Amino acid sequence: MQIAILGGTGDIGQGLALRLAADTPHAVAIGSRDAEKAETKAEEYTTELDSRGLDAAVEGAENEVVAAEADVVVLAVPPYHIGDTVEAIADELVPGDVLVSPATGMKRDDEGFHYHRPGAGSVTRIAADAAPEGVAVVGAFHNLAAARLANLDADLGIDTLVIGDDEDAKATVADIAEGIEGLRALDAGGVANAPEIEALTPLLINVAEHNDGLHDLGIEFQ
Repeated sequence: MQIAILGGTGDIGQGLALRLAADTPHAVAIGSRDAEKAETKAEEYTTELDSRGLDAAVEGAENEVVAAEADVVVLAVPPYHIGDTVEAIADELVPGDVLVSPATGMKRDDEGFHYHRPGAGSVTRIAADAAPEGVAVVGAFHNLAAARLANLDADLGIDTLVIGDDEDAKATVADIAEGIEGLRALDAGGVANAPEIEALTPLLINVAEHNDGLHDLGIEFQ
């Protein structure tokens, strides 16, 4: 399967690219609005994988280029760019493609991080509203610590909650997620449940900031 990670030069994009390339058989490409930036980062990721003796590579190009070749497109971009990003690649998508939204709206004040719920109800809903007909949107990878994900020496042992209104698309994303060693995917229902999941991210950041040894914490349901 071809997986494109738009915003793959950022923190969560880096972690997902490295883990998917290292642990799964999928072809991974990262996208950016700047093709040169994507190509440079992809070379860095490939060098990291090669240094570990892994026969894997990450490609890099403009968002539209990698989206056109992908079956699954991860929108690892800031929440305020989700709608614009989907619109920018819409012509490159075909029915049956799957978009994955890991973004969470947050704001920060003197007390810490807080969930910033968008008018649409959730960032996942924004992506779903912008998606072309026949392209399903699934929410996943919201509550993962980017640094822990990108550290291939770190054991994960955590869960990711998967939401979506298309059961087949949700199953596809869950299978991809569980291909990452130490990551378990749990079905959390439809897109209507996205606000509850997205709101966990600022909570985890606040807990991590106020407790020693929990910098890269994650969630495991038992």
